Amino acid sequence: MQSMDILKKIDRPADVRKLSRAQLTPLAEQLRAFVLDSVSKTGGHLSSNLGTVELTIALHYVFNTPEDRVVWDVGHQTYPHKILTGRRERMQTLRQQDGISGFPRRAESEYDTFGTAHSSTSISAALGMALAAKAKGESRHAIAVIGDGAMTAGMAFEALNNAGVHDDVNLLVILNDNDMSISPPVGALNRYLARLMSGRFYAAAKNVGKSVLPAPMLELAKRLEEHAKGMVVPATLFEEFGFNYIGPIDGHDLDSLIPTLQNLKNLKGPQFLHVVTKKGQGYKLAEADPVLYHGPGKFNPSEGIKPAASKMTYTQVFGDWLCDMAAQDKRLVGITPAMREGSGMVKFQQKFPDRYHDVGIAEQHAVTFAAGMACEGMKPVVAIYSTFLQRGYDQMIHDVALQNLDVTFALDRAGLVGADGATHAGNYDMAFMRCIPNMVVMAASDENECRHMLTTAFRYPGPASVRYPRGVGIGAAIDPALVEIEIGKGEIRRQGKQVAILAFGTMLAPSLKAAEQLNATVANMRFVKPLDSALVAQLAASHDLLVTVEEGSIMGGAGSAVAEALSAAGVTKPLLLLGLPDKFIDHGDAAQLLAQCGLDADGIAASITQRLSKGMPRLVVNN
Repeated sequence: MQSMDILKKIDRPADVRKLSRAQLTPLAEQLRAFVLDSVSKTGGHLSSNLGTVELTIALHYVFNTPEDRVVWDVGHQTYPHKILTGRRERMQTLRQQDGISGFPRRAESEYDTFGTAHSSTSISAALGMALAAKAKGESRHAIAVIGDGAMTAGMAFEALNNAGVHDDVNLLVILNDNDMSISPPVGALNRYLARLMSGRFYAAAKNVGKSVLPAPMLELAKRLEEHAKGMVVPATLFEEFGFNYIGPIDGHDLDSLIPTLQNLKNLKGPQFLHVVTKKGQGYKLAEADPVLYHGPGKFNPSEGIKPAASKMTYTQVFGDWLCDMAAQDKRLVGITPAMREGSGMVKFQQKFPDRYHDVGIAEQHAVTFAAGMACEGMKPVVAIYSTFLQRGYDQMIHDVALQNLDVTFALDRAGLVGADGATHAGNYDMAFMRCIPNMVVMAASDENECRHMLTTAFRYPGPASVRYPRGVGIGAAIDPALVEIEIGKGEIRRQGKQVAILAFGTMLAPSLKAAEQLNATVANMRFVKPLDSALVAQLAASHDLLVTVEEGSIMGGAGSAVAEALSAAGVTKPLLLLGLPDKFIDHGDAAQLLAQCGLDADGIAASITQRLSKGMPRLVVNN
C-alpha cells in the first residue's frame, strides 16, 4: 500500500483546509488507495466511493464544515467523507456490530448532518436546513450532493420546485453525474443529461465569458447566451426551476472543482453544479464493472472479486420463477425501481426485454404504473425491497388495493438485512400490508415454498405479496413445477404437546429446532393474511400455550393477527408473541442480530421455558 503521509495527518476537515493546493492531489491518491484497501477487508460499497474522492476533498476544502451543512444523497458514497471527518481508524469496523455505519448518521458524527440511505431526500433536507438558517439569522451554506440516478425520483423535483422560488437561500445542489445509480440509468432525464454533456462548447463558453468579460460586455453576452442555448443544447431544465446552472465540469479535476465551488460559495440564491465522475475511478476492475463492485464482500484487490459457489439465494429463486412464469403466461410483466441486479431480474430482462420495465428510482410511480397495466389485463409483478415499498405505500392502498387490481408484489430483503442496518431492514411489511383490505400477505419459510407462494400470488386475481429474506435459504430442493398453495391455509409441521409454536416465514426453521428441545407442536402458518383462523382455533383447543414467532415488527405484525383472531372467536388462551422489538436495530451480522432478539432456536426455546416457569397469563409480548 502506498504512503499515507498526508492522509494520516487528517483528523478533521479543518486539517484539509490547512493543506496547500499542491498537496490535495496526493491526498486524493492516498484517500482512494485507503478506501480500496479498507473496503476489500470489510466489504461495503466500493464503486460509488472511489468516484467521490476529489469531490469530497473539494467540499471540505472550500466549505467550513460542519458549520456549512453537506447532505449526501443515499449516502453510500460517503466513505471518503467519513475518513476525512475523524473516522479513519474506525473504518475497520465499517458495517459491523458496534462499528460505524455504511451511511451518514447524525448520532455518529457532527459532520453527518442528515441521516440518509434511501434515495432522493438530500435536496429537501438541505433546503430545510438553508431556510432554517435564514430564519435564525445564521449565515451558512447547505449543500446537497445527489446522483443522476437519484434525480429520477419525484421527490427530488418536488424539492427543486420548492427551492427555486427562494431567491436568497444559500443552497447548492451538486449533481454527481456518473451515468449510474446501481443498475444502468434509464429514462428521459438520463437522455437529457447525455445531450447536455454533448454541449461542452456551451458550457466552456458560458464559464469563460463570466470570468473574463468586462461588465458592459457581460450583459450582451448574457443575451447571446440565452439565444445560444437553444442552438447548442436543450433548454436547461434546472434553470427553469429557478437555479443558476453551472457545468458540466470534471468531478475528478481538483483544479476545476475548487475554483468553481469557491465562486459558487460567493453567489446568492439557489445554485446547481453539474459534475461528471466515474464510478470505480482509479481501480480498473471497478471502472470496468461498477455494478459488480457496487457492494462487494471481502476480496483481494490485486485479484478482484472471484465467484464463490454457494446455495441458491431467494433472489435467484425469484429470478428463475419470473422467467418460468413469463414463459407460461404472456401477460406477465416485470417491474423494478432501478434494482435490476438486486432483485434478480437480469435474466428476465435478457429473455423478455419487451416485458421488462425499469422505471428508475421511483417507487411510487412503479406501483401506480403496475396498477395501470393491471387495468388493461396485464399481470404485473413488482419486484421491490421491503424497505423501499414503504415509499409506495399510499399508491399500494389507493391505486392497487382499493380497486382490487391484480398486482403481485415480490418483497425481497424482508426482515433484518445485516450490514446495511436499520435503514434497509424490512421489519414492517407484515404489519403495514396486513391492514390493507383485499391484500393477500404471504411469508416464505424456505426457497421452494417461496416459489410456490410466488405462483399463488401471481394466479390470485387481486393484490398479493410474498416476503422473503436476503441471502441464501436452508438449501431446500426446488420443485420446477409452478405449484399453488391453498389461500389462507397453514400446515402442522411437527406434533408435540402443551406448547404450539405458530411460525411465520423464515422463523419456521429455528422454531422446529426449538420445538425439539421442548416437544412442542409447530405450525407453518404461511399466510399472515388471510390468517388460517381455523388452525389457530384448533391449536388453541389442544395446547396450553400458543407462541407466535416472526422476523418482523412485533407491533401490529403476524402475532397481533393471531391475538385478534383469538379475540374474535371468543377464545381465551395464554399467548406469547416473539418478534422484532419496538426499536431500530443497528447493522451487524444478521444471524447474531436475530440471536440478540431471541429469534434463533435457543432464544425461542429460552423464551418459552421462561414463560412456562412463571405461569401463563393471557398475553405476553417479548419485545
